[in-house]
Amino acid sequence: MTSCGTRAIVAAMHAEHVRRIITVSAAPVGPVPVPGQSTPPRHDPGDGFFMRYLGVPLTRAMFGRHYADLADTEQTLRDSGLQWTVSRPPNLTDKPLTGRYRTAWNRNIRGGFSVPRADHRYRAAWTRRKRWESSPRTTTSCGCSYS
Repeated sequence: MTSCGTRAIVAAMHAEHVRRIITVSAAPVGPVPVPGQSTPPRHDPGDGFFMRYLGVPLTRAMFGRHYADLADTEQTLRDSGLQWTVSRPPNLTDKPLTGRYRTAWNRNIRGGFSVPRADHRYRAAWTRRKRWESSPRTTTSCGCSYS
């Protein structure tokens, strides 16, 4: 799964003296138990009532093993000694670029249920470049703001 591939990539990066990795995870990963963090917060601080009590439990019931593997992937990066950025988008859609999006650091975005892939690519690339200068190890989430 994803974590096995990430461990292999991290080992290859160390062997070749590459120090920066950027990866995409998923918003529902949120706070899940992983090695090195056996007692995470009960809820993601960015999740509202709906996500805390319906969305996340339902999603984890359906895809829990996959999200646990993504959480293990993120822990592998945290423990790697590399400079890393993890983006946790919500549901990615095939809609066109809107330019309406929000980002949050180390938390989900309240009301950010989906984001067009085009917005995620555009904003994530810009955000990573800007954020990288001040924090080489971070997790970011993004979501559309429909108003």
